Amino acid sequence: MKLSLRPGLLGWRSLSSCSVQRGQNIVEKIAGKHSVGVDPTKVRSLDYVTVKPAFVMTHDNTAAVMNKFKELKLESVANPRQMVFTLDHNVQDKSEANLKKYSNISQFAEHHDIDFYPAGRGIGHQVLCEEGYALPNTMVVASDSHSNMYGGVACLGTPVVRTDAACLWATGQTWWQVPMVAKVELTGTLNPGVYGKDVIIALCGAFSKDEVLNHAIEFSGDGIANLSIDERLTIANMTTEWGAMAGIFPFDDKLEAWLEQRSSKLAKRGFAKVPSDVDSPSGTQNSRLNERSISSLDRFAADSDAVYQKTLVLDLSSVEPHVSGPNSVKTMNPVSTLEKQNIPIQKAYLVSCVNSRKEDLHIAAEVVKGKKIAEGVEFYVAAASSEVQRESEESGDWDALMEAGATPLPPGCGPCIGLGKGILKDGEVGISATNRNFKGRMGSKEASAYLASPAIVAHSALLGKIAGDPKRNTSGNSELQSHIVEGESPEIKSSVTLTEGFQPVLKGPLVFVSEDNINTDGIYAGKHTYHELSPEDQAKVVMENYDESFKSLAKPGDILVGGFNFGTGSSREQAATALKHAGIRAVVVGSVNETYKRNALNNGLLILEVPNLARDLQAIHTNATTALSETLEIDFTKSEAHLIDTDANTKKTYSFAPLGEVAQELIIIGGLENWVVQNAKNQQ
Repeated sequence: MKLSLRPGLLGWRSLSSCSVQRGQNIVEKIAGKHSVGVDPTKVRSLDYVTVKPAFVMTHDNTAAVMNKFKELKLESVANPRQMVFTLDHNVQDKSEANLKKYSNISQFAEHHDIDFYPAGRGIGHQVLCEEGYALPNTMVVASDSHSNMYGGVACLGTPVVRTDAACLWATGQTWWQVPMVAKVELTGTLNPGVYGKDVIIALCGAFSKDEVLNHAIEFSGDGIANLSIDERLTIANMTTEWGAMAGIFPFDDKLEAWLEQRSSKLAKRGFAKVPSDVDSPSGTQNSRLNERSISSLDRFAADSDAVYQKTLVLDLSSVEPHVSGPNSVKTMNPVSTLEKQNIPIQKAYLVSCVNSRKEDLHIAAEVVKGKKIAEGVEFYVAAASSEVQRESEESGDWDALMEAGATPLPPGCGPCIGLGKGILKDGEVGISATNRNFKGRMGSKEASAYLASPAIVAHSALLGKIAGDPKRNTSGNSELQSHIVEGESPEIKSSVTLTEGFQPVLKGPLVFVSEDNINTDGIYAGKHTYHELSPEDQAKVVMENYDESFKSLAKPGDILVGGFNFGTGSSREQAATALKHAGIRAVVVGSVNETYKRNALNNGLLILEVPNLARDLQAIHTNATTALSETLEIDFTKSEAHLIDTDANTKKTYSFAPLGEVAQELIIIGGLENWVVQNAKNQQ
């Protein structure tokens, strides 16, 4: 049986009733193009739409999605050509259990005629770009937070979660709220020795107050023409760490030339030996990326009267080589500043989807060629894909890195996610060209991790301390030229409509976690992500990287209250389900990462944003975790939260935005998976 979702799944809401209908930006146009059952020209930010993405990619988490899909009791997937499997996260693990998991994924792909790329082919995001799945002005999703990377090739890439993936397998569609859109204008040209990684580190540091949280970003400006495609992929990739849901560059002449080169390379190489090879238009060309497909790509631009919520401007010529950290992407310093502190390192990394392409390996190879890695430093290198490694070997760059003393790792995520060889140990300091340096992510939570460009990583590996190019005379005193201009805000629904069956009032005791930017690695450590723990075991390890005392202070039935940008980081579903399995009834925070909110709602965990409540509690309670004596009463009919202190006989009231019908329906039915099951029953 094949399933279909009704147009406007879970209540599509249009803003077309506004007195003046403005033009569309690029994100709105792509969202409209992939929306089902609505006029694509009417789609605007904050609309809920049913989307049918061009492709959905899952990686090692395919095994978990398979389990969800099997629970739907469907005989076939909706569209095998929409699905792509890539094994990349735990490729170093040769245990019987992991090999069995990989084999099961391969067999599932073969049975359903799905494109499958085995361990060793490369990191999924890189594979999707190399093999022509991510194309300009299309929408591609993946069950991974760094799906933003596809924006480097003008593709609207955005993360979904495991439950979404199962829904997409079953129906080809899922729900999406079109995000607000910010424009980032890049002007000027980067100086020699400054790279795309420095740009995104500078942006994360210069605009570190959640300016782009849960926005999609459209990059513009004359500086884009001076950025290579590899640099655009790097910048788009780390818009995730900046808090954005997507980061898309324009479809320009440089990108078109890159696509044509890729098309020729794929035709010369031959087929990838995946099922979609049979769709080749000529019997020799890639089925997705070929002369015909390139010529038919949409070349639309934003309308002249398109609305942006804000515009951020950065002069590329003012950017110096930067380092972020330790243990935070929002803390940045010019490398020249950190050099003076003589920070020793024990490990250096040139791995991951953000900075392990051919250009990155070449930059690092030029630094270390003819030299040796400092004594006591381990330098780990993994190419983003097997193609990248082969081309690096042919150019001599790979040999230069190995001769300098680097340790090779297979193409894959590895130490970036804290898996396999080379992870950080207690007390160690690492500098990495990866995209995320949250505490405990790359190994021990007692280690310190810094992020930088491949050039800085290579220089640091040679000198045994954080260091830049000694030939560059930078003082670190030059001012980064950046500013922000606020734009128009979209109309936000203010009326309250409760869905039948939704509980109008929720009341419970509170457990408060005080810090801002509590990330998914803090909530649910990466080392557990691919071991598929039981609900009981998930509850036992929840918050262990954030605060060990949480488990003893939080009780079943509690409402968790937290700070701002809660749930930033990866798209791992367990960061939501572990709290639910621990008995947390609802999560109430100052602000929440949109992917985390999606995970929570898709699994039937209520989540609200009540910023003034978070600020008031942060002003009083500074411990990492506190079990509060007050109770919280949430009245959804009035969109009010009441903090009640029975002992003091006080009640303070806080307003919040009305809970949308999408969230209500997901909470009522217990999550998206249950919704799909019910939909299947209704269609029988």
